[in-house]
Amino acid sequence: MVECPFFILNPLSLRLKKYMSSPSRVFSSAERKRAQESRAAIKRLYIAMNHLFIRGSYKPLGVSGGAMIEALKMLNPEIYGSINDPEKVELDGLLYIFQRLPKGISACRSIRFISREGFEDSELDCIVPSKRRRNSYLIDNEEMYIELTRGRSDIYDILTHLTFMIIESEKIRLNSEDKHGIKHREWLMLEKKVEQLRKGEPINLEVGFTYLTSILGRKFDEVKEIYHRFEEDPEVNSLFEVVYNLGRTSQAEAKFRRERQGPSMERIITFSPILRETIGHHHYGEMWADEIKKLLSKKGLLERPIHIISANLHSVMNCFFANEALTEKTNADKYNLEDVARKLSQPKNDQLRKVVKEFALKNGMYQIENSNGTNIAVQIFDTAIIPQSFIADEIPVNSDLYQNDQPVIIVMDYAFGEQAYETLDELLKPYSVSEEKSFKPKVQSISIMGKAGILEGNKGDIMVPTAHVFEGTADNYPFENDFNADSFKNDTLKVFEGTMITVLGTSLQNKDILKFFNHSSWNAIGLEMEGAHYQKAIQSAAKIRNAINSNVKLRYAYYASDNPLITGHTLASGGLGLDGIKPTYMITGKILEKIFNQKRID
Repeated sequence: MVECPFFILNPLSLRLKKYMSSPSRVFSSAERKRAQESRAAIKRLYIAMNHLFIRGSYKPLGVSGGAMIEALKMLNPEIYGSINDPEKVELDGLLYIFQRLPKGISACRSIRFISREGFEDSELDCIVPSKRRRNSYLIDNEEMYIELTRGRSDIYDILTHLTFMIIESEKIRLNSEDKHGIKHREWLMLEKKVEQLRKGEPINLEVGFTYLTSILGRKFDEVKEIYHRFEEDPEVNSLFEVVYNLGRTSQAEAKFRRERQGPSMERIITFSPILRETIGHHHYGEMWADEIKKLLSKKGLLERPIHIISANLHSVMNCFFANEALTEKTNADKYNLEDVARKLSQPKNDQLRKVVKEFALKNGMYQIENSNGTNIAVQIFDTAIIPQSFIADEIPVNSDLYQNDQPVIIVMDYAFGEQAYETLDELLKPYSVSEEKSFKPKVQSISIMGKAGILEGNKGDIMVPTAHVFEGTADNYPFENDFNADSFKNDTLKVFEGTMITVLGTSLQNKDILKFFNHSSWNAIGLEMEGAHYQKAIQSAAKIRNAINSNVKLRYAYYASDNPLITGHTLASGGLGLDGIKPTYMITGKILEKIFNQKRID
């Protein structure tokens, strides 16, 4: 099949199996209009973000920032819940963004986005959020620098979260003072509670929750629950601290705007000149890929068959080494793969995870840490060193192929949005050893395993794409997936096969858009942020540049991290936890099974 970047109704891209229900239906004019209005709001947001990035700075409550606020409120994303309620502060949404923003940002009036500009070698403390790999530096109590090295998707993501943060901070201010700026009693009492907490003094939490109910416009039990969820993440400030900081910065700005006296207290966001110069130039992706190829060259692995996997950095390693490492340490019998994965996933078993990693590094695994700006660590597995007996029993292996071909497996941690194109595009390019000599990587297969939002089914279910479609454009990428729904037959998990939508940002989806994708002729089964970017890099390398064999095997499979069409099942409601182990290891096992039974492509 000829793969085409333009929209053609291809039978492959629209293939549905019995595993997928909900056939396409005719949309009413009202439903179509709502979806179109939502798409227009997304387009306005991205145009505004690109404009502000080029300009170099903006004030979140100025004219440009106000346009972004209005567009985001019109869009009304599912993940931001009650964003349009004038009094109710969205609690799940706040926790979601603060797990992805650096600790302490709620108190900052000035935020500056930078590239990799030498701060990593300074003595400033580096702050990394729990759910986003971004280096940040708190310069003083009111200013923070944040590194953005992962492309425009990184910029769109963080600007969306900051816009939502500003919206909620204004609600907190309006709930805590009157129109003349006179503080309500609940706010004054919250100030005292925060002062006590900062001094390390105990407070009566339930009295504090009572003050917060008024300031947040929420019920007592809702405040109590979200407080404990904030406390579970050490990389997030406490709920009391976050609410106080957001309200204080908003109050200070409102007072300055009323009185126009003294130094400016307006919040401001700026972009460094170096960031604006380097974005989109593959600067960090090229360094990242060169480091991988240098290691492959040093270890004599460039001439061997190479298989690339985009996944987490634990499941492939555990499939190779966990049983051998743990049985050697505990003298126990071999474990079932899923059982050992559950054991290693528990927070209390950090020492066991270290045992497995140390064993792997001594027995054929190499690891490149994320020190080059991409924040994507890499593992390389040399099967010439790894005995076949180490591999989990649940994974069938063709012994002759394993011993004769000795495949090299490269596992790259998850990319973010369009960074997927930058990194894979650079990795698939030939490696120049000298001016006269270069090596084309002998790539046999590329496997993409990831988390995605599902539009049919529940968290943990599996999606097998037949095509990737770019949201908001006519660009689409049908491809021959070496997986299909039958590859993952299972008694407990549902499997869906069809089109995946590659979205500009998971934070910018609402039910109107998602229902249109799901129920219209697109027949979309899920949404994610990297698939079309990966496929674009693969097709250019295989079909245009001839950097890799055009018959390279492609394997895509996703497991559902959320269902944004179901209230309480969005990303803001929390992750999969241990429920994600079964689909993760099922997909990992199938990828390795395919690799260990694939004949070499010359």
